[in-house]
This record gives sequence, C-alpha cells and structure tokens, in this order.
Amino acid sequence: MSIDFEIPAEAKAIREKVRKWVHEECIPAEKELDTKPLAEVLGPLRAKARARGLWCPWVPKEYGGMGLGPLANALVQMELGESMLGALSMNTQGPDDASMMTILAHGTEYQKEKFLKPLLNGEKRICFSMTEKAAGADATGMQTTAVKDGNENYILNGEKWFSSSASVADMALVMAKTDPNAPRHKQYSTFIVELPNPGYKIKRNVANMAIEGPHDDVLHGGHSEIEIKDLTVPADNLLGGEGNGFAMGQHRLAYGRLRHGMHNVAKAQRALDMAVAHVTRRSTFGKLLADRQAVQFMLADCASELYIGRLMLLHIAYKAEKGLDIRQENSIAKIFHAHMVHKVIDTAIQLHGALGFSQDTPLAKWYTQVRSQRLVDGPDEVHKWKIGKNVIKAFREHGTTASAAGGDLL
Repeated sequence: MSIDFEIPAEAKAIREKVRKWVHEECIPAEKELDTKPLAEVLGPLRAKARARGLWCPWVPKEYGGMGLGPLANALVQMELGESMLGALSMNTQGPDDASMMTILAHGTEYQKEKFLKPLLNGEKRICFSMTEKAAGADATGMQTTAVKDGNENYILNGEKWFSSSASVADMALVMAKTDPNAPRHKQYSTFIVELPNPGYKIKRNVANMAIEGPHDDVLHGGHSEIEIKDLTVPADNLLGGEGNGFAMGQHRLAYGRLRHGMHNVAKAQRALDMAVAHVTRRSTFGKLLADRQAVQFMLADCASELYIGRLMLLHIAYKAEKGLDIRQENSIAKIFHAHMVHKVIDTAIQLHGALGFSQDTPLAKWYTQVRSQRLVDGPDEVHKWKIGKNVIKAFREHGTTASAAGGDLL
C-alpha cells in the first residue's frame, strides 16, 4: 500500500491564497510601521483580510472562521510566519489563538458569548498566565492559589512570570491551585480574568536580549511579571471546571508549540530567500558568492533543515486529522524547529557578511528573537527528557525503540 504525500487541491489553493496575501500585502505593510501608528497599518490590513475570507483559519465557520482542519491550517501558518504582520492580519496570533481554542473547547455558552466572541472578532486580546518564577517549566510547581469565597467568587493570590502579551491584553487566562490535596495534576484550575483589574498588577515587562522595535509589545508581546493580590474572579469565569486547569493548559501549550514550529519554518524560508537573493548578486574577488562551493553547501544545509521541518509538521498535522496521539512527535518537532530556525537565520547572517550583522536587514533582529524558541513552551531539556523516557519505555515494552523514534510513523 502506497503512502500518499499529495496535498489536497483545496488546501493547496488556500495555501497559495495566503502566500500571495503575505507577500503582496503583509510584507509591504511592514515598511509602513516605520512612519505610522500600528493601528493605522493593522486596522486596514485586517479589514482587507476579513473581506477576502482570510480570518481565524482553524476556527469553525459557524464562529466566523475559515474552518480549516489541522493540515490546511499548518500550510497556512507556514506562510504567515514570513511576516511580522502575517498572523495578526488574520487574527491567528499567539498567544491569543491557543487561548481562543481553549475557550471554544471548554467554555460555557456564557463564556463564549462574553469572552470568546470579541476575541474572534479581533476586538480584544488575551494572555495566558501560568508560568511562575519558582516553578519554571514545571507547571505543577505553581503556587498561585484560588480560594472559593462562598458560591459567587474565587479569590486569587500569587505571582506570574513571563505572561506574554499581558501588557496589551484585555483579559487573561490565569491558572491557580484550587485543591492542594487533590492528585498532582488535578490541583489546578483556570480562570478568565477581565483586564485591567487592580488585583492583577503588571509590575514590569521583563527586558530580554531581543532587539525591539516601536511596536514590538503588540507585534510580539511583551513578557510581563504579574502580581496577583486579592484578585476577585466570579465563579462563572471558572473555565472547564475545577481541577482541569493542568490538562487544558497542556493541550493549549501543545498547539502553541506547533504554531511556533510552523512560523519558524516560514521565518527560516524568508531568511533563506534573502540569503540566496544576496549571494546571487554579490561578488567577491571577481566571483559571485553563489558560484562558490562553500556557499552552495551552506544553502544546501538550510534547504535540508527546512525540508525535514516541513515534513515533520505535515506528518503531525496528518496524525491530528486522524485523531492519533501526537505527543512524542510534538516534543521532537518543538526541539527541532527551535534549532532549525536559529541555524538558518545564523547562516543567512553569515552569507550577508557585515550587512547581516547590522540592523539594515531584519536578520539580526530575528536572530535575537528566535533564541527564545529553545525556552518557550517548555525548554529543550524538558522535552528531551520526555522523548528519552518514551524511547526507553518503547524498548522495554516492545524490544525496539521504533514506535518512539519515528519507525511507526502512522
């Protein structure tokens, strides 16, 4: 029986439509950000995208989205990441998209009407407050508490760290411990918090190594340190029931990892295109850079990494469409794409020479931004730990590591 790698015609058509959108509308609009307020650039761009039916790709049509399945959405996301305005233009930016997905799957009708609807319409933004300084990548180590105050409210106290986009958010998903005596993964719950709120105080946006532009707090999301003190949250804002916060959070992060990988493929592709454009017109010592074997080898390495990265994501999307378990593949892809995009952009900088090291191209800025990919959604080491444990488990159970190392792809 053959394995069919043909992408359905309808998905191809959507990919081409989005590719054209990114290259003809989003990338040119980036230049306008140097002289115009973001709202004057993003507002018209979003209106045009929505008029063309390019809005919330994976959201069901009955909620105003395009209704794309995992495969078609993966193809779309692997185009949108080429532009800093790509995902925002179609209201599929992180961290909002994964939180919208969570409310759509677990929210009550009241929550969908009050909180999800304005998010889907692009009227509001949402952040996700889970990570804490003391806990780091171990979500079960969080100490923020939520205590029931009668039947009407919960009172939250604690702190959060690196809550991306909190400074531009109109609401937040906040995870807190509701039952310290429950089993480890059932101690936590998630609450929808309307912002601004005096009980949810942004202490600062944490400065980091990334080169920032004038609109980066909105485009890429600042990373806020939050103080939560006597934060009153109505019981109606409890999302998914008590004790289900950890499971929902892991599902939410799983999509975030894949979306990061998809956007990393797109960013790496644009970096490679820039590198090829440069070496095909730049001469040194009487010879085009493109004609030098060393340069060709560098481009070959980048093309190979991109090929592997795309296949990984398409295979995971295929498994997701079939309802198959993707946890092992998701962790492998998370690590691979974080390193792949860093390597390709680094190579593009090298091929540009001093120009690449300067800020006359976006490469230096991208380089400082993508370094975070090896930390966000769980650092490399945590995912390697999980992958390695699964490899050992597979060997103990089956006498081979194949099922945990790509040998049982379907």
